[in-house]
Amino acid sequence: MEAAPDITILRLLAAFGLLIVPLTLSFFLRLGFVRQLFISAGRMTGQLFLMGILLVYLFRWDNPWLNVAWVVVMMFFACFSAMVNSKLSFRHFFLPVFLAYFVGTGLILLFFNKVIVNYENIFTARLVVVVGGMLLGNSLNSTIIGISHYYEAIRKENKRYLYLLSLGADQQEALLPFFREALRAAMRPFIANMATMGIVSLPGMMTGQMLGGADPETAIKYQIAIVLAIFTALTISVALSIYFTSRQAFDEYGILKGSLFRR
Repeated sequence: MEAAPDITILRLLAAFGLLIVPLTLSFFLRLGFVRQLFISAGRMTGQLFLMGILLVYLFRWDNPWLNVAWVVVMMFFACFSAMVNSKLSFRHFFLPVFLAYFVGTGLILLFFNKVIVNYENIFTARLVVVVGGMLLGNSLNSTIIGISHYYEAIRKENKRYLYLLSLGADQQEALLPFFREALRAAMRPFIANMATMGIVSLPGMMTGQMLGGADPETAIKYQIAIVLAIFTALTISVALSIYFTSRQAFDEYGILKGSLFRR
């Protein structure tokens, strides 16, 4: 199977021309995301081109320490994005969320590279950086959903939480219903997406491998493996993010600290 042809800059500009459709709808229907779309598309383009340049050198040098260091940097930015989108306090919650990513993503990344792929050098850039980015990207979305849902539910249903405490439940027992619902909210979109893969959609990793010339059977097996790894990583990351941040979010009386949340 031949590799996918290169896309010239002129043809890439044609791809940007597709944005005329959503921009036109936003303008005439006053959806209000014209400026946001320009900023997001611009940031995506710049970041991906910079990452492309960086990957060239990471693949060329292929230094295990440098590869692991870059994954840690990606975790740092994932935590930063999670803090921004969930409106949690950077000072109090950044380290707990970072630790949750480090454990959840790190363990699954090592397992995927060593046990599933069984590559001789599990710290090669083509595995650590690329697979690590896929695990982190999906874990980030789910973490934002999970921790936002968790703390918003507690604040909205604070009387319910306090009522459970007044009945004699300890803090962990009173928080369990909120923890359970937050995990469901975080996991539900990925589970729904996973159920339609292969029929409604062809996933990105599988498509990319086949465009790169890989055999469809090999691409399918890699896709199945990475989807299962992503789901496990995001489950661990979300659960640990909620658990670790909960230890910082309540006072000695079990009351949620309002000062830990940015407006």
